[in-house]
Amino acid sequence: MILKPADNKDRRLTLLEDLPQSAVLDFAQKKWLRTELMRLRKGIQGEKDSAHYLDSYFKNSENHVVLHDLRFVLDGEVAQIDHLIINRGLGMYLVETKNYAGNLIINDHGEFTVEYDDVQFGIESPIEQSHRHGRILERLLEKLEIVGRTQKQPELFHMVMLHPKARIQRPDAKAFDTNNVIKADQFPSWHGQFVESKGVGTILKAALNMRSLDTIREWGEKLKRQHRPADLMALPDFMKPKVVAPARPVVMAAAVPAQSTVLAAAVPPPAEERAPEPARRLICTHCGAKISYAEGKFCWNNAKRFNGQQYCREHQGVGG
Repeated sequence: MILKPADNKDRRLTLLEDLPQSAVLDFAQKKWLRTELMRLRKGIQGEKDSAHYLDSYFKNSENHVVLHDLRFVLDGEVAQIDHLIINRGLGMYLVETKNYAGNLIINDHGEFTVEYDDVQFGIESPIEQSHRHGRILERLLEKLEIVGRTQKQPELFHMVMLHPKARIQRPDAKAFDTNNVIKADQFPSWHGQFVESKGVGTILKAALNMRSLDTIREWGEKLKRQHRPADLMALPDFMKPKVVAPARPVVMAAAVPAQSTVLAAAVPPPAEERAPEPARRLICTHCGAKISYAEGKFCWNNAKRFNGQQYCREHQGVGG
Protein backbone atom coordinates (compact mmCIF):
# COMPACT_ATOMS: atom_id res chain seq x y z
CA MET A 1 0.00 0.00 0.00
CA ILE A 2 1.37 3.42 -1.03
CA LEU A 3 0.53 6.10 1.55
CA LYS A 4 2.60 9.06 0.39
CA PRO A 5 4.13 9.97 -2.98
CA ALA A 6 7.17 12.21 -3.35
CA ASP A 7 6.60 15.95 -2.96
CA ASN A 8 6.30 18.04 -6.11
CA LYS A 9 9.50 20.07 -6.53
CA ASP A 10 8.62 21.98 -9.70
CA ARG A 11 8.79 25.36 -7.93
CA ARG A 12 12.34 24.62 -6.82
CA LEU A 13 13.34 23.59 -10.33
CA THR A 14 11.87 26.77 -11.80
CA LEU A 15 13.71 28.91 -9.26
CA LEU A 16 17.08 27.31 -9.99
CA GLU A 17 16.49 27.49 -13.75
CA ASP A 18 15.51 31.17 -13.75
CA LEU A 19 17.91 32.71 -11.23
CA PRO A 20 21.13 32.27 -13.29
CA GLN A 21 19.70 34.83 -15.75
CA SER A 22 19.79 37.53 -13.04
CA ALA A 23 22.23 40.38 -13.59
CA VAL A 24 22.71 40.97 -9.84
CA LEU A 25 24.43 37.61 -9.18
CA ASP A 26 28.16 37.10 -9.55
CA PHE A 27 29.97 34.22 -11.28
CA ALA A 28 30.37 32.10 -8.11
CA GLN A 29 26.67 32.40 -7.27
CA LYS A 30 25.62 31.40 -10.77
CA LYS A 31 28.01 28.45 -10.66
CA TRP A 32 26.44 27.27 -7.38
CA LEU A 33 22.99 27.52 -8.96
CA ARG A 34 24.04 25.37 -11.92
CA THR A 35 25.54 22.74 -9.61
CA GLU A 36 22.50 22.75 -7.32
CA LEU A 37 20.16 22.43 -10.30
CA MET A 38 22.07 19.43 -11.62
CA ARG A 39 22.05 17.82 -8.16
CA LEU A 40 18.32 18.40 -7.76
CA ARG A 41 17.46 16.99 -11.19
CA LYS A 42 19.53 13.89 -10.56
CA GLY A 43 18.05 13.46 -7.10
CA ILE A 44 14.48 13.73 -8.37
CA GLN A 45 15.16 11.27 -11.17
CA GLY A 46 16.86 8.81 -8.81
CA GLU A 47 13.96 8.92 -6.33
CA LYS A 48 11.48 8.55 -9.18
CA ASP A 49 13.29 5.48 -10.53
CA SER A 50 13.45 3.84 -7.09
CA ALA A 51 9.81 4.70 -6.34
CA HIS A 52 8.79 3.02 -9.58
CA TYR A 53 10.30 -0.33 -8.55
CA LEU A 54 9.09 -0.07 -4.93
CA ASP A 55 5.54 0.89 -5.94
CA SER A 56 5.36 -1.92 -8.46
CA TYR A 57 6.40 -4.41 -5.79
CA PHE A 58 4.27 -3.16 -2.87
CA LYS A 59 1.20 -1.50 -4.45
CA ASN A 60 -1.07 -4.49 -3.75
CA SER A 61 0.73 -5.68 -0.62
CA GLU A 62 -1.38 -6.47 2.44
CA ASN A 63 1.68 -6.59 4.68
CA HIS A 64 3.43 -3.31 3.93
CA VAL A 65 2.85 0.42 3.65
CA VAL A 66 5.21 2.70 1.71
CA LEU A 67 5.91 6.42 2.16
CA HIS A 68 8.15 8.39 -0.19
CA ASP A 69 10.10 11.56 0.47
CA LEU A 70 9.75 12.11 4.23
CA ARG A 71 11.38 14.98 6.08
CA PHE A 72 11.23 15.01 9.89
CA VAL A 73 12.41 17.84 12.15
CA LEU A 74 12.93 16.90 15.80
CA ASP A 75 14.71 19.02 18.41
CA GLY A 76 16.43 21.02 15.69
CA GLU A 77 17.69 17.93 13.84
CA VAL A 78 16.52 16.94 10.37
CA ALA A 79 16.01 13.45 8.95
CA GLN A 80 15.45 13.18 5.19
CA ILE A 81 14.26 9.69 4.26
CA ASP A 82 13.83 9.00 0.55
CA HIS A 83 11.61 5.93 1.03
CA LEU A 84 10.21 4.28 4.17
CA ILE A 85 8.68 0.80 4.12
CA ILE A 86 6.79 -0.51 7.17
CA ASN A 87 5.83 -4.16 7.47
CA ARG A 88 3.37 -5.85 9.79
CA GLY A 89 6.17 -7.64 11.63
CA LEU A 90 7.40 -4.32 13.04
CA GLY A 91 10.22 -3.84 10.58
CA MET A 92 10.96 -0.48 8.99
CA TYR A 93 13.22 -0.13 5.95
CA LEU A 94 14.93 3.20 5.32
CA VAL A 95 15.88 3.39 1.64
CA GLU A 96 18.47 5.96 0.58
CA THR A 97 18.45 6.68 -3.16
CA LYS A 98 21.61 7.73 -5.00
CA ASN A 99 21.75 8.54 -8.69
CA TYR A 100 25.50 8.55 -9.35
CA ALA A 101 26.60 9.27 -12.91
CA GLY A 102 29.96 7.57 -12.39
CA ASN A 103 31.23 4.28 -11.04
CA LEU A 104 30.68 3.62 -7.33
CA ILE A 105 33.65 2.18 -5.46
CA ILE A 106 33.38 0.84 -1.89
CA ASN A 107 36.59 -0.15 -0.12
CA ASP A 108 37.23 -2.57 2.77
CA HIS A 109 36.63 0.20 5.33
CA GLY A 110 33.19 1.09 4.00
CA GLU A 111 34.41 4.30 2.37
CA PHE A 112 32.54 5.42 -0.74
CA THR A 113 34.13 6.92 -3.84
CA VAL A 114 32.61 7.94 -7.17
CA GLU A 115 34.73 7.82 -10.31
CA TYR A 116 34.03 10.13 -13.28
CA ASP A 117 36.24 9.69 -16.35
CA ASP A 118 39.13 8.26 -14.30
CA VAL A 119 38.87 11.08 -11.73
CA GLN A 120 37.82 9.92 -8.25
CA PHE A 121 35.88 11.89 -5.63
CA GLY A 122 35.33 10.77 -2.06
CA ILE A 123 31.69 11.03 -0.96
CA GLU A 124 29.76 10.71 2.27
CA SER A 125 28.70 7.16 3.10
CA PRO A 126 24.98 6.87 2.28
CA ILE A 127 24.75 4.00 4.78
CA GLU A 128 26.04 6.18 7.63
CA GLN A 129 23.75 8.95 6.42
CA SER A 130 20.76 6.59 6.67
CA HIS A 131 21.81 5.53 10.18
CA ARG A 132 21.86 9.17 11.31
CA HIS A 133 18.35 9.64 9.97
CA GLY A 134 17.35 6.39 11.66
CA ARG A 135 18.40 7.68 15.08
CA ILE A 136 16.10 10.68 14.65
CA LEU A 137 13.31 8.39 13.46
CA GLU A 138 13.69 6.20 16.57
CA ARG A 139 13.16 9.21 18.83
CA LEU A 140 10.13 10.21 16.78
CA LEU A 141 8.65 6.70 17.03
CA GLU A 142 9.05 6.86 20.80
CA LYS A 143 7.35 10.26 20.89
CA LEU A 144 4.44 8.95 18.78
CA GLU A 145 4.23 5.75 20.89
CA ILE A 146 4.66 3.49 17.89
CA VAL A 147 5.58 0.11 19.43
CA GLY A 148 4.93 -3.58 18.92
CA ARG A 149 2.85 -5.89 21.05
CA THR A 150 5.84 -6.54 23.30
CA GLN A 151 6.34 -2.77 23.72
CA LYS A 152 9.41 -3.00 21.56
CA GLN A 153 10.18 -0.31 19.01
CA PRO A 154 10.20 -1.27 15.32
CA GLU A 155 13.48 -2.67 14.06
CA LEU A 156 15.18 -0.43 11.52
CA PHE A 157 16.94 -1.70 8.40
CA HIS A 158 19.02 0.44 6.04
CA MET A 159 19.61 0.05 2.34
CA VAL A 160 20.98 2.10 -0.56
CA MET A 161 19.39 1.95 -4.00
CA LEU A 162 21.29 2.96 -7.13
CA HIS A 163 20.27 3.45 -10.74
CA PRO A 164 19.83 0.12 -12.58
CA LYS A 165 22.71 1.03 -14.92
CA ALA A 166 25.10 1.94 -12.10
CA ARG A 167 28.40 0.07 -11.81
CA ILE A 168 29.46 -0.95 -8.33
CA GLN A 169 32.95 -2.07 -7.28
CA ARG A 170 32.53 -3.92 -3.99
CA PRO A 171 35.07 -4.97 -1.33
CA ASP A 172 35.48 -8.49 0.00
CA ALA A 173 32.28 -9.37 1.88
CA LYS A 174 34.36 -10.44 4.90
CA ALA A 175 35.88 -6.96 5.14
CA PHE A 176 32.70 -4.97 4.62
CA ASP A 177 29.22 -6.29 3.90
CA THR A 178 27.52 -4.41 1.04
CA ASN A 179 24.43 -6.61 0.66
CA ASN A 180 22.32 -3.57 1.50
CA VAL A 181 23.71 -1.60 -1.49
CA ILE A 182 21.71 -2.65 -4.55
CA LYS A 183 20.49 -1.48 -7.93
CA ALA A 184 16.85 -0.40 -7.95
CA ASP A 185 15.70 -3.18 -10.27
CA GLN A 186 17.20 -5.79 -7.93
CA PHE A 187 14.86 -4.96 -5.06
CA PRO A 188 12.42 -7.90 -5.51
CA SER A 189 15.21 -10.48 -5.42
CA TRP A 190 16.97 -8.67 -2.56
CA HIS A 191 13.75 -8.55 -0.54
CA GLY A 192 13.12 -12.23 -1.11
CA GLN A 193 16.66 -13.22 -0.18
CA PHE A 194 17.40 -11.00 2.81
CA VAL A 195 13.96 -10.20 4.24
CA GLU A 196 11.45 -12.91 3.54
CA SER A 197 13.89 -15.78 4.11
CA LYS A 198 14.97 -14.86 7.65
CA GLY A 199 15.85 -17.37 10.31
CA VAL A 200 13.37 -18.97 12.69
CA GLY A 201 14.28 -16.63 15.57
CA THR A 202 13.69 -13.52 13.50
CA ILE A 203 10.41 -14.86 12.16
CA LEU A 204 9.23 -15.77 15.71
CA LYS A 205 10.08 -12.28 16.97
CA ALA A 206 8.19 -10.76 14.05
CA ALA A 207 5.21 -13.01 14.75
CA LEU A 208 5.08 -11.88 18.39
CA ASN A 209 4.94 -8.25 17.24
CA MET A 210 2.66 -8.84 14.26
CA ARG A 211 0.18 -6.02 13.71
CA SER A 212 -2.76 -5.66 11.36
CA LEU A 213 -2.58 -3.77 8.08
CA ASP A 214 -4.88 -1.16 9.60
CA THR A 215 -2.44 -0.61 12.45
CA ILE A 216 0.62 -0.09 10.29
CA ARG A 217 -1.43 2.13 7.98
CA GLU A 218 -2.33 4.20 11.07
CA TRP A 219 1.37 4.39 11.96
CA GLY A 220 2.13 5.48 8.43
CA GLU A 221 -0.49 8.22 8.66
CA LYS A 222 1.02 9.42 11.95
CA LEU A 223 4.44 9.67 10.34
CA LYS A 224 2.96 11.34 7.28
CA ARG A 225 1.52 14.08 9.50
CA GLN A 226 5.02 14.66 10.92
CA HIS A 227 6.38 15.40 7.45
CA ARG A 228 7.85 18.90 7.27
CA PRO A 229 8.59 19.83 3.64
CA ALA A 230 11.65 21.97 3.01
CA ASP A 231 11.14 25.55 1.85
CA LEU A 232 11.40 25.20 -1.93
CA MET A 233 12.29 28.89 -2.34
CA ALA A 234 15.01 29.00 0.33
CA LEU A 235 18.59 29.81 -0.67
CA PRO A 236 21.78 29.93 1.44
CA ASP A 237 22.93 33.29 2.78
CA PHE A 238 25.81 33.61 0.33
CA MET A 239 23.30 33.62 -2.53
CA LYS A 240 21.98 37.04 -1.52
CA PRO A 241 22.72 39.67 -4.21
CA LYS A 242 25.82 41.74 -3.51
CA VAL A 243 25.26 45.42 -2.71
CA VAL A 244 26.94 47.41 -5.47
CA ALA A 245 27.85 51.06 -4.80
CA PRO A 246 26.41 53.46 -7.41
CA ALA A 247 28.91 54.45 -10.04
CA ARG A 248 30.31 57.94 -9.79
CA PRO A 249 29.44 60.26 -12.70
CA VAL A 250 32.22 60.53 -15.25
CA VAL A 251 33.53 64.08 -15.60
CA MET A 252 35.05 64.72 -18.98
CA ALA A 253 38.34 66.57 -18.73
CA ALA A 254 38.64 69.87 -20.57
CA ALA A 255 40.99 70.08 -23.50
CA VAL A 256 44.58 70.32 -22.31
CA PRO A 257 46.00 73.78 -23.10
CA ALA A 258 49.42 74.31 -24.53
CA GLN A 259 52.37 73.51 -22.26
CA SER A 260 53.36 77.12 -21.88
CA THR A 261 49.83 77.99 -20.74
CA VAL A 262 49.81 75.12 -18.24
CA LEU A 263 53.11 76.24 -16.75
CA ALA A 264 51.91 79.81 -16.60
CA ALA A 265 48.76 78.72 -14.77
CA ALA A 266 50.72 76.56 -12.36
CA VAL A 267 53.13 79.36 -11.32
CA PRO A 268 51.29 82.28 -9.66
CA PRO A 269 52.36 85.76 -10.83
CA PRO A 270 54.25 88.09 -8.46
CA ALA A 271 52.14 89.80 -5.85
CA GLU A 272 52.22 93.15 -7.68
CA GLU A 273 50.99 91.53 -10.94
CA ARG A 274 48.14 89.49 -9.47
CA ALA A 275 44.56 90.25 -10.38
CA PRO A 276 42.84 92.82 -8.17
CA GLU A 277 40.91 91.80 -5.14
CA PRO A 278 37.12 91.59 -5.63
CA ALA A 279 36.68 95.08 -4.05
CA ARG A 280 39.11 96.65 -6.54
CA ARG A 281 37.03 96.64 -9.69
CA LEU A 282 38.46 97.93 -12.96
CA ILE A 283 35.72 100.55 -13.19
CA CYS A 284 36.28 104.31 -13.02
CA THR A 285 34.66 105.69 -9.88
CA HIS A 286 33.84 108.98 -11.60
CA CYS A 287 32.45 107.99 -15.00
CA GLY A 288 31.80 104.27 -14.58
CA ALA A 289 33.83 103.35 -17.67
CA LYS A 290 36.01 100.21 -17.76
CA ILE A 291 39.66 100.95 -17.06
CA SER A 292 42.85 99.02 -17.77
CA TYR A 293 44.73 97.01 -15.17
CA ALA A 294 47.61 99.52 -15.40
CA GLU A 295 45.21 102.39 -14.62
CA GLY A 296 43.77 100.55 -11.69
CA LYS A 297 47.20 99.53 -10.41
CA PHE A 298 48.38 103.13 -10.52
CA CYS A 299 45.42 104.22 -8.38
CA TRP A 300 45.86 101.35 -5.89
CA ASN A 301 49.56 102.08 -5.49
CA ASN A 302 48.57 105.64 -4.66
CA ALA A 303 45.66 104.77 -2.48
CA LYS A 304 46.10 107.75 -0.20
CA ARG A 305 45.99 110.17 -3.14
CA PHE A 306 42.90 108.56 -4.69
CA ASN A 307 41.23 107.72 -1.35
CA GLY A 308 41.38 104.00 -2.16
CA GLN A 309 39.36 104.41 -5.40
CA GLN A 310 40.31 103.85 -9.04
CA TYR A 311 39.91 106.23 -12.00
CA CYS A 312 40.47 106.27 -15.72
CA ARG A 313 43.43 108.27 -16.98
CA GLU A 314 41.14 111.15 -17.97
CA HIS A 315 39.58 111.46 -14.49
CA GLN A 316 42.61 110.65 -12.31
CA GLY A 317 43.07 114.41 -11.96
CA VAL A 318 39.56 114.63 -10.58
CA GLY A 319 40.15 111.83 -8.10
CA GLY A 320 43.60 113.19 -7.12
